[in-house]
Amino acid sequence: MSETPAFELRRVVRRFEQAGRPLEVLRGVDLIVQPGELVALVGPSGAGKSTLLQIAGLLERPTAGDVLIGGHSCGTMGDDARTGMRRHSIGFVYQFHHLLPEFSALENVVLPQLIAGLNRKEAEERAHELLAMVGLAEREDHRPARLSGGEQQRVAIVRAMANVPKLLLADEPTGNLDPHTAEDVFGHLTRICRAVRLGALIATHNLELAARMDRVLEMRDGLVVEYSR
Repeated sequence: MSETPAFELRRVVRRFEQAGRPLEVLRGVDLIVQPGELVALVGPSGAGKSTLLQIAGLLERPTAGDVLIGGHSCGTMGDDARTGMRRHSIGFVYQFHHLLPEFSALENVVLPQLIAGLNRKEAEERAHELLAMVGLAEREDHRPARLSGGEQQRVAIVRAMANVPKLLLADEPTGNLDPHTAEDVFGHLTRICRAVRLGALIATHNLELAARMDRVLEMRDGLVVEYSR
């Protein structure tokens, strides 16, 4: 029996009003990401990548179509159910780490687990494990200001994975890093996604990193198509 996709978009449309006229940013997007699969999303600024990620992350509702996370349709969910789905089934990583500066690396990874209802002992055990997976076992007591940019982004990645989501959404996760650090962070992200069978949709302008993912898709004319140079 085939595995349930981590994530699926079905005929997703997103339409805005601009100067009294409709502007269709997404024109019936179909997309599937399987567990453990890393999918790159490329395209010029303004092509609709951020809109697609907002809809995929249940932060914005489509004009038409459906979003499925782990096989569960989110199209008719109320706001509370969508919030619960984001908390337990979706992880987010952005270009800037957005770590809480007054908390240590460990506490930044523990906090979302406590919010999700896990007890502190289990949350701390998982945080220790995740930080060790990205080589930060010796740095977990440090606050963000004492970490390098790459270390901060590694903390942000494991924080996104702390609640064992089905889907990771990343928007330019290495865009604020130098090439060497970007390579290091991407390597950690790839290994941890493979290890926990986490589906990932990663928007990036870095075509070299994109080419190393399982698939490269492009936003073009409001649709998602296979990327070709």
